[in-house]
Order: sequence, then C-alpha cells, then structure tokens
Amino acid sequence: MLKFYFSNILIFSFIALNSFAQKADSTKQLNEVIVRGFESERKLSETAASVNLLTIKDIQRFENTTLVPVFNTLAGVRMEERSPGSYRLAIRGSSLRSPFGVRNVKVYWNDIPLTDGNGNTFLNAIDMNTISNIEVIKGPAGSVYGAGTGGVILLGGSKAEGKKESTNYLTSSIAYGSYGLQNRNLAWNVASAKVNSVLSYAHAQSDGYRQNSAMVRDVLSWRSSYFVSDKKTLNISTLYSDIHYQTPGGLTQAQFEKDPSQARLATATLPSPIQQKAGIYQKLFNIGVSQEYHLNSHWTNVTSVYGTISELRNPFITNYEIRNEQTFGGRTRMNYVFDLGQLKNRFTVGGELQKSAWVIRNFGNKAGVIDTLQTNDNVAAWNYFLFGQLETDLPQNFILTIGGSYNRFKYDFTRLSDAPKIKPISELLPAAFLPRIALLKNIQDKISIFASVSSGFSPPTVTEYISGYQTSSFVPSLAPEKGINYEIGTRGNLFNKRINFDVTAYSFRLKNTIVRRTDNAGREIFTNAGSTLQNGLELSLNCFIIKHVDKEFIQELRLFTSYTFNDYSFKNYLQLKTDLSGNALTGVPRQVWVSGLDLQTKIGVYLNSTFNFTDRMPLNDANTVYANSYKLLNARIGFRKSFKRVGLNIYTAGDNLLNEVYSLGNDINAVGNRFFNAAMPRNWQFGASLSLFL
Repeated sequence: MLKFYFSNILIFSFIALNSFAQKADSTKQLNEVIVRGFESERKLSETAASVNLLTIKDIQRFENTTLVPVFNTLAGVRMEERSPGSYRLAIRGSSLRSPFGVRNVKVYWNDIPLTDGNGNTFLNAIDMNTISNIEVIKGPAGSVYGAGTGGVILLGGSKAEGKKESTNYLTSSIAYGSYGLQNRNLAWNVASAKVNSVLSYAHAQSDGYRQNSAMVRDVLSWRSSYFVSDKKTLNISTLYSDIHYQTPGGLTQAQFEKDPSQARLATATLPSPIQQKAGIYQKLFNIGVSQEYHLNSHWTNVTSVYGTISELRNPFITNYEIRNEQTFGGRTRMNYVFDLGQLKNRFTVGGELQKSAWVIRNFGNKAGVIDTLQTNDNVAAWNYFLFGQLETDLPQNFILTIGGSYNRFKYDFTRLSDAPKIKPISELLPAAFLPRIALLKNIQDKISIFASVSSGFSPPTVTEYISGYQTSSFVPSLAPEKGINYEIGTRGNLFNKRINFDVTAYSFRLKNTIVRRTDNAGREIFTNAGSTLQNGLELSLNCFIIKHVDKEFIQELRLFTSYTFNDYSFKNYLQLKTDLSGNALTGVPRQVWVSGLDLQTKIGVYLNSTFNFTDRMPLNDANTVYANSYKLLNARIGFRKSFKRVGLNIYTAGDNLLNEVYSLGNDINAVGNRFFNAAMPRNWQFGASLSLFL
C-alpha cells in the first residue's frame, strides 16, 4: 500500500515537471511566506517537511467563533468540538489518547510554549480573532521541538499593519447567531518604525444546541514588538482567559437517534450532568518575553522566557476536581550561517526547559457543590531537551537537513490525603534521542521533491499516570510511545502560479501506543496497546481561476481542495484475552475530503463556501461501533470595503446548511456505549467589523 502512495507521488511529480517545462518562460519566482518550522526560516518550497500554512485570509473566511472549520481545511488535521468550548485536535490520528482537550500536539503562542509540562494545551483559551497566522507541522518534530508524535502548531498573534509611518487604529467586530451565540471583539493597533503592538479584548458566549452545553469566554491579550535597533527586537506577549462551559456528556446510539439535543441521562447508580451541574471553569494567565538579536551577518540568537498560571474547576458526575497549575520555562536557539567551500550552511543549536507543578484535589460532587475530600495530590513534572540541526545547500539544488534532540523527563507524585494512601513516587524516564534526516531537491524554485525519516517519542502525561481506576492510583509502569516516521512528498506551482499543489505520503510505525478506556463510573484508564501502523496520503490543491484582476467585476476566484487517506491499524494489540490486531485505529476516519470556493468582486461583495466529507470511523478498539459519515456545507456572503479612514465588513454565514445529524467529538471507548456528542444542526450568524484609523 505504501509503495502505491509513493509511486503516485512520483507520477504526479513527473506530470508537474513536464507542465512546468512547457511554462518555464512565463513563470516568475514564487513569492512565498517564510516557514518558521524547524527553525529553518526558508520558503515553503525549500522546506523538507510536511508543513501547512494558514494566513489571516484563510482564518477570516469562516465564522469568527471557532477554529474547528479552519483547521479542518488541512489534510491530515482534524479538530473536533464535543460542545462549545470543548475542543479536541488531532494531527494524523494523534487524538487516540486525547479524549478531552489537546494532547500529543505541541502548541506555541507567539513562539512561547502554550503546552504545559503535562503535554496538555488549553487551546480553548485562545480567541480566534487574535490569531493572524497558523503553521502546522505534521508528524514527529522532536529533532527541534522535543517530545511528541502528533505534530507542532505555531500560532502567531495579530500584528498591526504598517511600519514606516506611525499608524494607530481601532478594530471592532460583533456577531450574533443561532442558539444564543454572541461574539464581540475590540482591539487597539499601533504600528511604527519602533513598535508594533496590538491590545485586544474578546467576549464569546453561546447557549449551545444540547442541554447543559452553554459557554462563556473572555480573553484579554497583548502582543508587542519593540524594534530597539537594526540588530535587536524585543517581544512581549500576555494572555488572560476566563472560560466556563458546560459538559452534556455522551449519548448511546438509541438516545442520539431519538433526541440528539438531550444531555446524558441519569442511571440507577449515577446522576445526570444536569443534576451535577457538570462543566469546566478555567482561568489562565500566560506571559512571555523574547529577544531576537542579530550579532552579525553570521550569528543570530533568539531567547525567550515565559510563565503560565491556571486554575481549573471541574464538577463531574462522580466527583468535583480542583486543579491549580504553575508552569515556567525558557527556550533559546543560536543560528550560525557560514560557507564551507561552495556549500552554504546553516547550523542551529538550542534547548528548551519547562517545569510544571499541580495541586490536584478531588471532592465529592453534591449537585454542583463541593462535598467531602477524596484525594489531595501534589504532582510535578519537568523536562528539558537540547537540539542541534545542520542544513546544507548541496550542488544541483539539493538541500540536506540533519538534526536531533536529547530529551529528559521526570515526574514527582505525592499524595497528601490519608486514604487511599500511596507512597511518594519520583519517576525519571530514560533519556530519549530523536534524530531526523531530510533531503530536498528544488527545481528552479517551482517544484520540489523531498523525503525524510524522523523519530517520535511521547511520554505519558500526568493525567494518564494518575489513572481513575481504583480510586486514582499512580501507574508509573505506563511506557512512553516511540515511533519512526518515513515520509516522501512534492509541492510546487504550475501555470504561472495559478495552481499550487502539495502531496505527501508517509508511514509511521508507533510502539507502546497509549489508549484510553473507562470504568463503569466513567473514570479514565490508560494502558499501552502494543503497536500501530499508520500509513497515509495527503493532497492539497489551490487553483486561482481569476487572480488579482483589479479592473474586472470578479477580481478573484479561487477553488481549493484537500484530501486525506488514513490506512491506520493496530498491531500486536491484546486487550485482556481478545486479540484486536489488525483492527482500524479508533477515532480515525479512513477518508476526509474538503473543498472550497472563494469569490471577491470589485464592488466589495464576496463569497466563501466550504464542503466537508468525513468518512465513518470506529469508536471502540473492537471496531464494533462506528460513527456514520457526514457531509457539511457552510457559506459566508458579505460586503467588504475600505474608505479613506474606515474599513467595513458586513456578512451573514450559515453552517451545516445540509442539516446533517452527526456527532463531532465522539467519546472513544465509552462505557455504556455513550459515544455520541451531537453537533449543531443548521445554524446562522450575522456580523460586522469596523476598522477606524485615528
């Protein structure tokens, strides 16, 4: 099967090269953004990795309330929403151990790690109105970013437009929609030769479609860059988020079909989420300072330090958890650019250190009120890694990349409560070395072909170590995941840059795969499930039928599509006495196809529309229950115009226009077969934004 993928890529590349040869005289050099991933600072066409870029234009083509449809336009990336505010993000099937939240995917916010020492990321703390660009690295990136087998996401905060002349302007947006949706944002932007600063406040709320699924979120953020000199730039980034969302719980197939809007029902032994006032109350404050210093034409250093404080309260059906967390850390890298004979080289060396500490207390939950103390735990985790990477421009337009990182992890666990008593545990995991090698062939900056081999390593998180089974015991025997990823791809542009393509095939062999189960009370159990084989094919195409034609009525018409094929299966997986080897990987659709259309007219009227087909997927390791496939259609039509000192955008948008009944964010391996979390039916949004230059 993998040979089939690779042969298709080679055939596609051959056709592309022939087309390029016929158009070479009329084609100009690609004007690409610079990729930050792998610290290479290269154009996308020169990056020997599977990397996707989303610009502010890609983000703003959707409703401004959620990042779910934005991420889901990317091949190999899947974002889910169990209820408003409750996100799950997977890169190439990495959500197997992410029943809630974001795990096994490392996220950076303005170059500051947003992922804590536990491997968790509170992605719902970010308001999408404050994001200007997204970069997604798919597959293991441990050679530069440390542990993780899923991938890396680099989020860039909004930047003020302009620099040469001092510019001050306000941007404001407001939106209302179905099921009590409200979204408001206000930002002050300053841009000059010495500073670029954005101060933003955003408020979002929704009553939700299901019972017990309301959400309220407030986000205050500030990002500022100070251009101290031609050689030195100082960056400051702060974020405060306060979010509360209710959790309705999963439904059985029969309950889902009868009334998908209902919350999980009470049983003879357990109350309902409504009775227990189940939900998440989460506050987070993050601050980071970084400095970029160009010593000379050869040496550059970037160093950052950061800290995060978070408080989480979670009234659940069986308990009431209070979790306080403190995380601090830093990252530094030194780049050295030099020539060795006729060869141009870039050497990068650096490291990252992070320490997190939690106070985790579990109480009884008496109708949403804290009851008797059950457990009181102190948990600490620290990790560091050192990395180095060498890039060499070889003859014949080849680029060779060799890198690797040395990783260490340690967990400390102390139970302060009397019962059930557990001895203090200090667990230092074995050191992990994660190498990566990649080779790219660039053909006149128009088409490139690359291949890479990289290793992945992902230790268990604190949440996985502290198993819910048998009254919250600590399970240090849980082994880290390890894997090797083989990848080959091609990308480029054809017909005077009107068609851009990106095709990647990969084979990822993962050992000690961590999977999640639940006991009868709904508490989590994590265990190693042998190995998995993950073969995949990802295709992205962008076609500009009309591009930047200012004098015509239709100024731009773009079609795009992305296709994902996942051939994922368990290997050597014995669940108790049942052999599940050969079963499809849980929670991963075999095929996903997303296509879209963007239209911009001279008078300011525009249209953005997206169609998403997601194949059915297994919901338990035994593959006895599947979520049905679904088709989603959304559209946004509006009027956007810039005047002398005012910019105006008015729009109306519709989501799930085909009114599909589907589950977005299924509970994997759910006890009692409560797998399904219904998504909203057809819904609408009306909004406007205004820019006022002072």
